[in-house]
Amino acid sequence: MAENSGHEGAASLAGRLEAVQLGLADAARSAGRSPDELTLIVVTKFHPASLVRDLAELGVRDVGENRHQEAQLKSAELASLDLRWHFIGQLQTKKARQAAQYAHAIHSVDRERLVDALATAEVPSPIDAFVQINLTDDPGRGGAAPAELERIAERVLETPTLRLRGVMAVAPLPEEEEATSAFARLRVLSERLRSLDPNASAISAGMTHDYVEAIAAGATHLRIGSAITGNRPVAG
Repeated sequence: MAENSGHEGAASLAGRLEAVQLGLADAARSAGRSPDELTLIVVTKFHPASLVRDLAELGVRDVGENRHQEAQLKSAELASLDLRWHFIGQLQTKKARQAAQYAHAIHSVDRERLVDALATAEVPSPIDAFVQINLTDDPGRGGAAPAELERIAERVLETPTLRLRGVMAVAPLPEEEEATSAFARLRVLSERLRSLDPNASAISAGMTHDYVEAIAAGATHLRIGSAITGNRPVAG
């Protein structure tokens, strides 16, 4: 099959994007919610900037990246486009000030030291901050323990460079816990956060394989990658 700029042609990309958009809308309506409540973040990890440009031509405005260096380069190359960059990977404290220069939202705020580093960044407007929660017992998965939620959130609320937006989580592996159960726990954590700040009502959860369950549990920001972009190129 012929490829275009290292990825499948725009027609295939448009079809996959539309299919996911329809799937999200159907899931929202099935949950008694409006599709307008949802923000689709297209995750473009390992894909070239040309694919992001194609997505922008198809109307995509919210783009997610997992790796700082890759996000930094793409956002600089595509600075003329009206895109919102969401950083969704683990962010090193020493890279926080650099990430703040391009990220409109950081979904992986998981420790007070990271908040403190972001507090020293010079930004034109506050960055949307999601407190990432680890829904497993494995510390290697990333995210704060549920017991740390309020402490980290309070530090965010004290930080002028950040705007507390909500919670974020990745569901455990299917053999560990069903997504429905995990996202129900995340919804309870979201309610705890809203007791600190009623405006921090966003829930960043749900990927290609579990967005239906996430939407049913109240997710507002869906992080969808390969279902739209196609298979990722091999990382260089």
